[in-house]
Amino acid sequence: MKTISILGSTGSIGTQTLDVVRHQNDVKVAALAAGRNIRKLEEQIREFEPRIAAVWDEADARELRQKVADTSVRVVSGMEGLIEAATVQEADLVFGAIVGMIGIVPTIAAIREGKDIALANKETLVCAGHLIMPLIRQYHVHLYPVDSEHSAIFQCLNGENPGRIEKILLTCSGGPFYGYSPEKLETVTVSDALKNPNWNMGRKITVDSATLVNKGLEVMEAGWLFSVTADQVEVVIQRQSIVHSAVQFVDGAVIAQMGMPDMRLPIQYAMFYPDRRSMGTERLDLFKLGSVSFARPDMETFRGLPLAYDAMKKGGSMPTVFNAANEAAVARFLDRRISFLQIYEMIEECCSMHKVIPNPTVQEILDVQKSVMEHIRTVWDKD
Repeated sequence: MKTISILGSTGSIGTQTLDVVRHQNDVKVAALAAGRNIRKLEEQIREFEPRIAAVWDEADARELRQKVADTSVRVVSGMEGLIEAATVQEADLVFGAIVGMIGIVPTIAAIREGKDIALANKETLVCAGHLIMPLIRQYHVHLYPVDSEHSAIFQCLNGENPGRIEKILLTCSGGPFYGYSPEKLETVTVSDALKNPNWNMGRKITVDSATLVNKGLEVMEAGWLFSVTADQVEVVIQRQSIVHSAVQFVDGAVIAQMGMPDMRLPIQYAMFYPDRRSMGTERLDLFKLGSVSFARPDMETFRGLPLAYDAMKKGGSMPTVFNAANEAAVARFLDRRISFLQIYEMIEECCSMHKVIPNPTVQEILDVQKSVMEHIRTVWDKD
């Protein structure tokens, strides 16, 4: 029996993780953690019967305690509650699917308690990869990537010497605005940006996919996960989202992982690695597919991607600035307070004014994020 904890259980990755659990008969859920979706969390508590349920706000925790008073679950709140959910004794695998930098501290706590990590939270490696990866080695735990692209790379490297990687070919759907000019992007709306052609994701990551910022964050993650430099990660547009990523080795061989665009596959792979289990999902039909196409990303129009490469090369605290500025910009775009192209302007401005801290501590990372958010409130929200 495998026992898991899920941080971010009511989000897109969290709900799909529970869908995988639902179709297996040997997985128990020890803890669930969510944000503000109390109704959904109550449903999950009643179905999966965790020992611990965590929410951020204590007022929400009080409400949830009343709703599930007839169950044995213990409801906790705040960062202490998240850490408790991440370190619950029974769990041997923690799914880090919570959105934002809030996921860094509980992930570190889980590693120190000897838990394996199935990671979908980008900020953990983007902002704190220099802290996380040494801890993974120090505590002899495993880190399984859940992002479809990083899972694909992980699968391609099975049985291979990672020191023989020439470059990683990180695929990208191109989002809903593939082929758009800067002029055309000036008039796109929030509803336009939320129409991803292939993937069903949360609102924030869907916008990140439209700007290609998401792919930039994945470039940074790949650097930490697979010990490669920015120059060894090449983004490739693959519109069908059938080739999930590939690795080119020093002898010129390219190994790619293909499949339908379904997040449950990388989730299940992380859950049961190294085993592969049957999934009752649609299969890739190569005859029906006929062909796959590849293209270079438009780095001049979709400026989030080159800005991400630059942040990765500068390193230290710069990826935190990039991530925090993007998080703030996307929130304002979704609230219809700024335009799509102003997302890039906000990121570029914040990065250009930052003095890099070479090896930031967790507290310095959080302080940098706070300062970026404060700058944006002061400068961009003044009207």
